[in-house]
Amino acid sequence: MTHSSRAELRRFLTLCYDDLRARLARRLNSVELAGDALQDTYMELCRGADLPPVQQPRSYLLRMAKNIALRKLHSEKYTVSLDDAKIAFDIADETPGPQRSLEAKIELEAFQRAIRELTPRRRVILHAARVEGKTLHAIALQLEISQRLVEIELKHALAHCALRLDRQLVQRFGPQPVQQSHGQDADKRFDDRDDR
Repeated sequence: MTHSSRAELRRFLTLCYDDLRARLARRLNSVELAGDALQDTYMELCRGADLPPVQQPRSYLLRMAKNIALRKLHSEKYTVSLDDAKIAFDIADETPGPQRSLEAKIELEAFQRAIRELTPRRRVILHAARVEGKTLHAIALQLEISQRLVEIELKHALAHCALRLDRQLVQRFGPQPVQQSHGQDADKRFDDRDDR
């Protein structure tokens, strides 16, 4: 073929596609990359003005496809995925892993059991104080009992839950307990603090 226009090169690529892809795949070590490069070559041949005569269309198309593949590989080398960016910036993945999810589920079930084991009055006081955010005084008025009794019942409810969850109870009302050094983690504490 002494004279090849873009249309003739497209026709040659179509007729010899399997041979061109096999040759290009050997050079690039990838059948997939070779196929993509030939497709991009075909699209490139659909654009632009006519070409000067091409003496060896097979060599011309292979060189063109190889250059396209190399440009693609070079651009991908500098493309960064979101995961790569997170690693590079050392951004922690906020979603809990399977182990943490299982631990949370087990802990929630233990907490629900502990709540069910409370007396009805302690359950109501704990819910009012910790979920609804009511003051001890408001709970006492609601239940028509003394504020001191509400405080005692809340303290017992929290102590019971802390025991069932194997947590250290942190006290914020009443006299502070003497701290004992047993190597307990700060995150393993169960908070019995209350706003008055």
